[in-house]
Amino acid sequence: MATARRQKAAKKLRTQKQARPPLAGIRVLDLTRVLAGPFCSMILGDMGAEIIKVEEPGKGDDTRGWPPFSGGEATYFLSVNRNKKSLTLNMKAPDGQAILRRLVAKADVVLENFRPGTMERLGFGYDALRKLNPRLIYCAISGFGESGPEASRPGYDLIVQGESGVMDLTGFADGPPVKVGNSVADLVSGMAAAHGVTLALLSRARTGKGQKVEIGMLDVMASLLTYQAGLYWNGGGRPARRGNQHPSIVPYEVFQAQDAYMTLGVANNSLFDRMCRAIGREELAKDPRFDSEASRVTNREVLVPLLNSIFSARPASDWLKRLDEAGVPAGRIKTVAEVCDSEHLRARGMFVSLNHPKAGAVTAMGVPIRLWDTPGAAQAPAPLLGQHTDEILTGLLRIPRAKVDKLRADSVI
Repeated sequence: MATARRQKAAKKLRTQKQARPPLAGIRVLDLTRVLAGPFCSMILGDMGAEIIKVEEPGKGDDTRGWPPFSGGEATYFLSVNRNKKSLTLNMKAPDGQAILRRLVAKADVVLENFRPGTMERLGFGYDALRKLNPRLIYCAISGFGESGPEASRPGYDLIVQGESGVMDLTGFADGPPVKVGNSVADLVSGMAAAHGVTLALLSRARTGKGQKVEIGMLDVMASLLTYQAGLYWNGGGRPARRGNQHPSIVPYEVFQAQDAYMTLGVANNSLFDRMCRAIGREELAKDPRFDSEASRVTNREVLVPLLNSIFSARPASDWLKRLDEAGVPAGRIKTVAEVCDSEHLRARGMFVSLNHPKAGAVTAMGVPIRLWDTPGAAQAPAPLLGQHTDEILTGLLRIPRAKVDKLRADSVI
């Protein structure tokens, strides 16, 4: 029986390796730089799309120059540009624009994150490009969107985090607003763009027509307010910074054990009862101050210090073992280094090693979206600047070698 199971598992693995990823055959012309756009195109590339990353000759994506470096290559750039081909192209030169038009005609998706109006001034706005390719999906990412009184404002992650209300909610009540530790506005906007592109491709499969996908980073971040906005609009409240506290659930925050910080998520009465038994304080579950979700919120200032005094008496590992055995959600606050060495994530295939021609073996986070029958994969490292220029021009566009050499001599590529 065990042998049969192993054979079945091996057959399934072979099938997965042979299956075409879901976006195989889709060509994306990626005109973006920095993070939101490149993160979007990396997601699409992980799922099998061919990504042609168009970069400025001699300079490339802004993040190619951001330290630190590995083998002369920026680790920032390496982290979000795998599974792509790099084509250098001067989009302002007439010959460069002619090449771009030919690429658009062969593309399924164009992705850009210039300020609104920039592509129109270059002659490559959506209205112009859909005449070249009616099936084209055109995805534009900007800080504040293309309509509304603030549409012309430039938007970087930090600015959008502040303008979206998220920083107003982040930090402790007696301290200043704090940005989220990573570039969350860029990252969630890139995810939303990838979502939008795949939805537009699904629609095209049904209608035969392309369309524009517009992503405003402020829209995406504001949408994350969810229950906080609901509290303001519908509950008569004014959300504010609460540190690690949750406005509607107690205990649901950070506690300090004897040797480390830990998190505890007790979202209902059943979990509270189990938690009380796990920590040897069954009487707390029957205390009228704490015996319901609402009463625990009301008496937060009593319950939280009491729990901190209990947890501070033992090491975090002791408490986490007890809570885990009781089925109570809890965890240790880990460093980035600990996460990057996690055996669980390693077993899940979330650490991948890609062999880069200059940086050598580069480790990166793997693909978090798991499709069992048509999985995506991190296969190729981030490209060198212009690494695939000749391949794309002579292969895809069939431009003669002598013409390519002249384009390079004229600084078009």
